[in-house]
Amino acid sequence: MKNLHRDAWTALGAALLFGASTPFAKQLMANGAGLSFPFLVAGLLYLGSGFGLTLTRLLRDRGWAEVKMPAGEWPWLLGAIVFGGVMGPLLLMVGLSHTTAASASLFLNLEAVLTALLAWWVFQESTDGRIVLGMALIVAGGAVLAWPTVDAAASGMGPLALAGACLAWAIDNNLTRKVSASDALFVAGSKGLVAGCVNTALAFALGASWPALPLLTSALLIGFLGYGLSLVLFVLALRGLGTARTGAYFSTAPFVGAAISIAVFAEPTSNGFWMAAALMAAGVWLHLTEHHAHEHTHTALMHAHRHKHDEHHQHSHDFAWDGQEPHSHAHHHGVLRHRHAHFPDIHHRHAHR
Repeated sequence: MKNLHRDAWTALGAALLFGASTPFAKQLMANGAGLSFPFLVAGLLYLGSGFGLTLTRLLRDRGWAEVKMPAGEWPWLLGAIVFGGVMGPLLLMVGLSHTTAASASLFLNLEAVLTALLAWWVFQESTDGRIVLGMALIVAGGAVLAWPTVDAAASGMGPLALAGACLAWAIDNNLTRKVSASDALFVAGSKGLVAGCVNTALAFALGASWPALPLLTSALLIGFLGYGLSLVLFVLALRGLGTARTGAYFSTAPFVGAAISIAVFAEPTSNGFWMAAALMAAGVWLHLTEHHAHEHTHTALMHAHRHKHDEHHQHSHDFAWDGQEPHSHAHHHGVLRHRHAHFPDIHHRHAHR
């Protein structure tokens, strides 16, 4: 179970980075005004993610390296970019312009719910009562944390657009799972570049201009850490945990943001904060202590990802191999039937009776 828990900590690391970026992004928003400014900040955050991850990939590969993604995965990646990098941010900006930030935070908890429902009902990802209860507790914690302290009127357009943004990101999460075996730096960097270009172009179309250098560099750095590296960890978690479990862990991000706001920006605590902490802790505990084991069959599969020659990777090489592990190349999985504890990772996407 050690390797399985490592993937859970990866998902929580993604939530930590993204949640930590929220209070700092709010500080950026406090420095500007006008309809175009939210688009500009969103664009700069995503550009920081895209440019930062692309540079990281160039340094890792010591230059531009060919993207080794199976042909059948490109449509999934394109769909994830369209829903998560274009439609999601656009609908979010429309929603924010027709409702309050508190109401928006509450609505955005729908993402984890819709992600899990799509994973279970549409993409046939396995689950059980323990995981459903754990996810419900985590989402309930996020709802308590974001619940408005005052009644806020909102037009019908705002909640509808926010729900649409959540649905777009839920589709994005499930489509990204389809390409999670591929290079996480490339997948996350591509989404960041597209989302950054779209939002920045909209900002300039609405009359925005380049901000001062300190604001620009701050936005790019926050985007690289909170959007870029966070998304890389999210993709790696999808690879090892599946969509619903990763989405549940990631929904703890609002708690992280609130905790940092209290510790760094001296915002007051509340009973809701501690109630949310207890609910999320209980949900995470249910997930971390999951033990899912049964006899299952692996169907024949061809894909590429970093791996070691463990019980799922007993293959020969058609190239000169120096014996180094882990390594990455296209490889074939034959039919295999065995029993062990597992999550619905890239090797365990089988149906359950």
